[in-house]
Amino acid sequence: MADRLIIVESPAKANTIKKFLGGSTKVVASMGHIRDLPKSKMGINIENDFEPEYINIRGKGNLIKELKKDANSAKKIYLATDPDREGEAIAWHLAHILEDNKGKITRVTFNEITKTAVQKAVKEPRDIDINLVDAQQARRVLDRIVGYKMSPVLWKKVKRGLSAGRVQSVAVKLIVDREEEIEKFIPEEYWNIYAELIEEKSNQSFEAKFYGKNGKKQEIHSKEEVDLILKELNKAKYIVDKIKKGERKRTPAPPFTTSTMQQEASRKIGFTLRKTMSVAQSLYEGVKIQSRGTVGLITYMRTDSTRISEEARTAAKKHIVETYGEKYYENRYYRTNKDSQDAHEAIRPTYVDLVPDEIKDSLTKDQYKLYKLIYNRFIASQMSAAIFSTVSADIIANDYTFKANGQTLKFKGFMTLYVEGSDSKEKEQEGMLPELAEKEEVKEKNINPKQSFTEPPARYTEASLVKALEEKGIGRPSTYSPTISTILERRYIEKEAKQLKPTDLGKVVNKLLTENFKDIVNVEFTAKIENEFDEIADGKEEWKKMIREFYGPFAVEVEKVEKELEHVKLEDEVSDVKCEKCGRMMVYKYGRYGKFLACPGYPECKNAKPIIETIDVPCPKCGGTVQIRKTKRKRNYYICENNPKSCDYISWNKPKKGEKWNPEDAKNVKADSTKKKNKIKRRAKATE
Repeated sequence: MADRLIIVESPAKANTIKKFLGGSTKVVASMGHIRDLPKSKMGINIENDFEPEYINIRGKGNLIKELKKDANSAKKIYLATDPDREGEAIAWHLAHILEDNKGKITRVTFNEITKTAVQKAVKEPRDIDINLVDAQQARRVLDRIVGYKMSPVLWKKVKRGLSAGRVQSVAVKLIVDREEEIEKFIPEEYWNIYAELIEEKSNQSFEAKFYGKNGKKQEIHSKEEVDLILKELNKAKYIVDKIKKGERKRTPAPPFTTSTMQQEASRKIGFTLRKTMSVAQSLYEGVKIQSRGTVGLITYMRTDSTRISEEARTAAKKHIVETYGEKYYENRYYRTNKDSQDAHEAIRPTYVDLVPDEIKDSLTKDQYKLYKLIYNRFIASQMSAAIFSTVSADIIANDYTFKANGQTLKFKGFMTLYVEGSDSKEKEQEGMLPELAEKEEVKEKNINPKQSFTEPPARYTEASLVKALEEKGIGRPSTYSPTISTILERRYIEKEAKQLKPTDLGKVVNKLLTENFKDIVNVEFTAKIENEFDEIADGKEEWKKMIREFYGPFAVEVEKVEKELEHVKLEDEVSDVKCEKCGRMMVYKYGRYGKFLACPGYPECKNAKPIIETIDVPCPKCGGTVQIRKTKRKRNYYICENNPKSCDYISWNKPKKGEKWNPEDAKNVKADSTKKKNKIKRRAKATE
């Protein structure tokens, strides 16, 4: 019989915590939620003031029996689920299941799984924070109502199995709106003129960019304007007019929040949001390190705060001074965003002495990559600024001004360790100008006009979409990954070279929802709702009151939309493909795997077939048509239309005209396929 019972969510977390506590303590896992709303119905009693109808999750009966047995034999029960709203709700559900009649149950939280943090938490237990529980209930109930009321509209008008959601529908809208911007974008011509100049004393060349005339900035929009400027610059003298020397400091980025970690992991190591959160969870819950045992390597990974503890600050200082020297350290405090909950610290390493490269052998490749990113970002956040020496020069030629800029890195500071990634294509200019003097003449070596066109806004990537959602106040750290995963799984959007673009199905669904539920599929409304959840968490608003105020107008809107759409039939898009069975022109439909062709004569004619994309290069082996197919992971491969009947051409690489077929290509495709099958078999064996 254990004196103390500690319940956490996962076995990994349980194993890490066990070693910090005495033998009379038992640590067990609830395996996540044990109660939830039912999947078969809405599960909310609207007539009874929106009371949720929670049920025990199917398949968890034996686990619940074991938890009750352990709880009955323990003198004290500590609910140590994650330190956020979801974790608080799990603790609340556990307390309900365990029916605490003797006041044995209490709540503990820790931001990091270290001996100090765990022992301190157990010494300072608290009651379950019902405000946090209510904020989670409000989100769960409101999202269930929205999904259950809006989704049937999609089933009737598009196809069964689709879903609508408060946050996911707004995320799809952002992606569709961006695609429409791109499609409507009209490129505008503009020109730049670059003068390659030589400083005669040093014989060093440098580049200056056209700025304007008579000290005023001038934009160039046509070849005619360029020709006029070049004509007036013919045989001109280039005289250095002004020189400005200075110093520029670049400060480090703050330690990671959930969203900045997701963005950087996407940019720097190519992780999806889901992968980032999964790997971060494993680092937080504990990894077996040689000579140290199981250790929680990072603090809690769901946070929107950049705050760090004084203890962590001191550890960072010691490491920086010992590794890089005193001049590389600077004590930095970062201001947390005004909308942040600030319940937890930023994401940082729990033990600064566990340097990534020194524990690499104890980590998986993915764990090492993410841990190194988190570790370096945190250490860099407490380092000195990088210092650049800068120089700029204005150069005059026949009333025209050219500007030349240069910089050199004088002191690396934090850049010794870490430089923040960016979604921008612009690169920081490097290199110093030659030593120039005012009134000095420099010689023209070359003059290069360059035509360019304005570009449309870029499609969202996972990283830039997270940034946009955060800036607009849509969702919270814990919701970004599941939101994007859901709309990818529903095939409302797809990835194309890391960029997110709407599918035809996504466009249809977005059009239907934005036209009929404009007050719900709305950025401002979604952000307002998030703020109300925060108010509930702070105890400033009652959750059922919020749901009541939302539901009245929403129910009226749903009823109105259902009546308006009752006699409206969404016309299928007609293709140019004739049905070979009955002669009708086939139409585009949407299925589980996306768009396909179907006969409009259904159910009399049930003909349907996939849409096959082809290329204009003939098969290198037999001259037939080459089709583009996709693997389950959306990777393109190329196959002859006659494969496998009379031609075995297949390749990962797009064929080129006149290219000879290499039979090794087919072997590579088959080998990759076999490798994947073997990997799946090995995974299945490992979990047995």
